[in-house]
Amino acid sequence: MKKETKTAIVTGSSSGVGAASCIEFAKRGWNVVINYSQNKVDAYNLAEVCKSFGVNALVCQANVADEDDCKRMVEATIHTFNRIDALVNNAGTTKYCNYNNLDGLSKKDFQDLYEVNVIGAYQMVKLAAPYLKKAHGSIVNISSISAISGVGSSIAYAASKGALSTMTLSLAHALSPEVRVNGICPGFIQTRWTKGFLGERYESVKEHIEKASLINRTSLPEDIAKGIIYLAVDANTTSGQILTIDGGQLVNQGKL
Repeated sequence: MKKETKTAIVTGSSSGVGAASCIEFAKRGWNVVINYSQNKVDAYNLAEVCKSFGVNALVCQANVADEDDCKRMVEATIHTFNRIDALVNNAGTTKYCNYNNLDGLSKKDFQDLYEVNVIGAYQMVKLAAPYLKKAHGSIVNISSISAISGVGSSIAYAASKGALSTMTLSLAHALSPEVRVNGICPGFIQTRWTKGFLGERYESVKEHIEKASLINRTSLPEDIAKGIIYLAVDANTTSGQILTIDGGQLVNQGKL
């Protein structure tokens, strides 16, 4: 194991944007830590794909809402690779609820979403920070266009992503000058996760958003992953920024 090989932890990375990001890091010659909570088979299959690029991959089951799990993942990373150069907080969850249905969300729903989408990201940052500082590394938090528009799968989801975006700015201050901290607000992404919560509405929602965007298309996981790599690896003088990747939907919202 070459200790000088850079290492990235990507939470929620057994599929979708997280998996695509691990592959992009591996293409750059980085070792990767693949995190999953339930999807073990896909996580280990992804590890083999990453290894095909000549790097090493560590698979770690962990629920980022559990601080002990976060600690175990960071410790396993240091034990295996002896460094952390980038942390991508991609793990997220939601609950679909129509915005007009205020009775459809409970206190627990908000707590469940915040535990993963906000607190989980904070716990990972707190535990990885000493190693990221040593490496002069970077953090990328995956927020959502919902944090800007207020529209998404539910009010609780939009609120949690708004909190994550604000926390990103706070962390950029807190970890400067050693660590760069940035975020990404994706729009609609063509993933299994999106299909899961939209169900039969997936195609109609996708078509509607494509018509409402400037370039008439929605993102693939690889599109978001390239933005993650840019902020994590290439944007050496960028910190405290939130990049929106939505096909121009927000700019063109007059068509909605």
